[in-house]
Parts: sequence; C-alpha cells; structure tokens
Amino acid sequence: MSRGQRLGGHKAVVVSWSNGKVAVTDGPYAETKEQLGGLQVLEARDLNHAIQLISQSPGVRLGCGLIEIRPAADISEMMEASEQRPRKDTSR
Repeated sequence: MSRGQRLGGHKAVVVSWSNGKVAVTDGPYAETKEQLGGLQVLEARDLNHAIQLISQSPGVRLGCGLIEIRPAADISEMMEASEQRPRKDTSR
C-alpha cells in the first residue's frame, strides 16, 4: 500500500450486538474526529471470516460499542516468504 492510500476503497462493515445477536451493517463509519479505542489485526480468509472471528469477541456481546472491520492489506506473500527463511538458533 502506498503512502496516503485510503483503506476505505474496500468494503468495510460494522459489527455490533443487537437484540441478542450479532448485527452486521454497512456503516456508520467512524469519522476522523472520533477517537480510536483500539486496533486489532486479524488474519482472515475473507470478510465473512473476519466477521465470524470478531463476532466471538467478548466486546461484541458486552455491547462495548461498534467494531469496524476494514481490510488493511494482503500480506500473505510476505508471510509466506518469512516462513521460508531459515530460522536462527537463538537457544543458549
């Protein structure tokens, strides 16, 4: 991703708890003037998998607010290259 490139070009969803179940909507999204309460990075196959993973978070069921899911970048090639590198022996 290049500097200054927006993440908003991809589909994003908001996950919350409503009427005893997980609710997924297409917004509202946080404005830049709003505060970011935390950041979590998930490794997911796709958006549906990310929704499934975050739906299991206690924060959703406790009604701790809206959780916005946005794709950040596909880092699978970087992860694969890292796994192929020989490991250094760090035991002493």
